[in-house]
Amino acid sequence: MSAKNFHVRQAAVSALRAWAKGHDYAETLIERHAQRRKLSSADRGLLQAILFGVLRHRRLLDHWIGKLRDGKVDAETRDILRVGLCQLLILNLPDHAAVNETVEAGKASVRSLINAVLRRATVARKPLLDEVSDLPQPVAHSHPDWLYNRWRAAFGTRNAISLMEWDNLPAVNYFRVNPLVPAPESLPGTPVEDAPGFYKIEGSLPGALLASGAVYIQDPATRHSVELLDPKPGERILDACAAPGGKAFLIAAALGSAEGLVCTDSNEKRLPRLEENLERLHAGKATIAVHDWTQPAPAKWHRSFDGILLDVPCSNTGVIRRRVDVRWRLQAPDIERISITQRKILENALACLKPGGRIVYSTCSIERDENLGLVEAFLAAHPELELRATREALPFRDHTDGAFAARIEWKSPIPAGEA
Repeated sequence: MSAKNFHVRQAAVSALRAWAKGHDYAETLIERHAQRRKLSSADRGLLQAILFGVLRHRRLLDHWIGKLRDGKVDAETRDILRVGLCQLLILNLPDHAAVNETVEAGKASVRSLINAVLRRATVARKPLLDEVSDLPQPVAHSHPDWLYNRWRAAFGTRNAISLMEWDNLPAVNYFRVNPLVPAPESLPGTPVEDAPGFYKIEGSLPGALLASGAVYIQDPATRHSVELLDPKPGERILDACAAPGGKAFLIAAALGSAEGLVCTDSNEKRLPRLEENLERLHAGKATIAVHDWTQPAPAKWHRSFDGILLDVPCSNTGVIRRRVDVRWRLQAPDIERISITQRKILENALACLKPGGRIVYSTCSIERDENLGLVEAFLAAHPELELRATREALPFRDHTDGAFAARIEWKSPIPAGEA
């Protein structure tokens, strides 16, 4: 047995235990456990495949555990069984490695149980896989019932199923060419239709191009909000929820540099990365500050911005394919709670808009309560404003991350007292 590969399975189990206790997000746990065990690039990839596979298919894996094991299973043993069954039935890894090395990740007292369940799965593989098509849709596709039912009501049964299928596929990576520097002679990707400057990555990440700032990892769906904002050179623009800086870079590119850009975030610890990203992308220095937009804006910012981008905190239901644990972290009441926060941010940012200016409100959610429904309620309370345009990306239709953006402007002429 390879000790190295045993450490990968052990790392996957440890990461799952930490995730279950709410210690961190899946992406962070992969990096932490890979570094702790000094995993090679290949083994880090295996760790990510196992951890993401378990989180994507958690409910189906638990269904299989129930079929293969009579009686209760403690939380740690369940995580080990999830790791083993994911390898056998989802990732199709060789039986020998998946069984033996996963068994070794368990305590001596439960190894015989783990071995028995995984051996049983290898024998019953075909019937276990064949029955998936007969299971309830949210079980077969490992989503909470409430989320499937919500999507079915909003988009119809077929599209709700397509959304769940989309969420369970490995995320495709894209990059955008940096227009602020000379274009590379060759680009390792395929141009994205109707998204100028964006490329689908072919093969491994273009490390040298990323390090030089020639390209930036970014999904095409991110462009919608900045295209609606339409920043012009010479304007003063606020990116209110800016970290880690993907949309700030797009704004800076449109402005010609970050000189006219003010970037804020509520979390001070996220700002150094934002500043580093803009510097690496040759965007120049933006004005960077800490501000929580659920609180009123400083007086010095009142009526001082031509354009404001509010890429607000959201449920992330449009990017579950990338943020694989969102479906388990999010609960139905959270969407109403999140929408209250979003409305506060929108109300507080309005005070900073110049006469004749525009706000673009955006999310990576596909929930109406966070998107058009919220914007319509906001406009009903502000008859001096109007909705000029919206954009929506739906994964089952557009084959990108889900996103929403709305451009809000003062009505013309600007009401008395507003100028």
